[in-house]
Amino acid sequence: MIRAAPILAAALAALVAGAATAAVYEKTVENGPVRATLRIEPDAPRIGDPVVLTLEVSAEPDVELIMPEFGEALDRFSIVDFAPSEGVDDEGRSVATHRYTLQPSRSGTQTVPPLLIEFVDHRPGRAASPDDADAFELLTERASFEVAAVLPEDAPLELRPALGALPPLAGPGGPVWPWLLGAAALLAALLPFALRALARYRDRQRRESAYEVARAGLDALLYGPRPDASGMDAFFVALSGVVRRYLEDRFGVRSPELTTDEFLEQLSDSPDLVRSHRELLQSFLRRADLVKFAHLDPGPEGVEQSIGDAQRFLEATRHTEVDAPAAPGLAARAVPGPEASRG
Repeated sequence: MIRAAPILAAALAALVAGAATAAVYEKTVENGPVRATLRIEPDAPRIGDPVVLTLEVSAEPDVELIMPEFGEALDRFSIVDFAPSEGVDDEGRSVATHRYTLQPSRSGTQTVPPLLIEFVDHRPGRAASPDDADAFELLTERASFEVAAVLPEDAPLELRPALGALPPLAGPGGPVWPWLLGAAALLAALLPFALRALARYRDRQRRESAYEVARAGLDALLYGPRPDASGMDAFFVALSGVVRRYLEDRFGVRSPELTTDEFLEQLSDSPDLVRSHRELLQSFLRRADLVKFAHLDPGPEGVEQSIGDAQRFLEATRHTEVDAPAAPGLAARAVPGPEASRG
């Protein structure tokens, strides 16, 4: 009895392994030097269980295999996993395996259409492919299997009768109009706060976008060619226009018809600009006026200084709020006049 125990254990293990790998479908087809086996397991899948489809193809040496494309003919299933592999068996045959884990979407009869395997025969003295094609073909047979439903076989399938119309929901006692009047009063009280919050949000968005627009216009001038004597007026008109539009959008200063002196006088009352900002802006605008109206030639140094002043003004006032302190380093900066820039 003791000697028979190992034999019984081995037989039981083999029986369990055979049951675990039982397939619901398995079929082998051949074409010359190529053999293909299609296997579907487990043997009794239920709806919701993963179904493993394995296509194993072996070929004689010097025969090139062309396996099906990923998911070919399997579009009716959800592909949960895909594991391809290649190797050589003990007889020297090349072996290619495609292993799919599928998820059927319904119970009942499921069908896997034929899968196409192609191969090219490079063995000496053999035709590599048919005369009218690039490769030989091997088709698996159509595979059908059953997927059982989740309900047990003895479950009743009769539909129960409808429960009938549901009773109306019970509302609060008393008339409804006091509730509506209270809701309207609450909305009226909250409306001014909502409008102020919306106005502040739009103002903040306008201020932030003003810098981006001005920065883009300034960069276009900065990275473009520098003007010669004939284009100097147009260049400074564009440069000062970028700064003026920035001031209009950023600080709400309207200036289309104002002269430079009127514009600067209006800015003198703005709480958003500290003294260093106004001095830098005044120097920049007066230099631009000398070029535009007095036809002053600022020279290359004056052009670069005006561009630099515009850049510094934009960066210094980008995050300026009401009653903000002066930007570090700007108050002590001495802005050269047009005579100095002229050299």
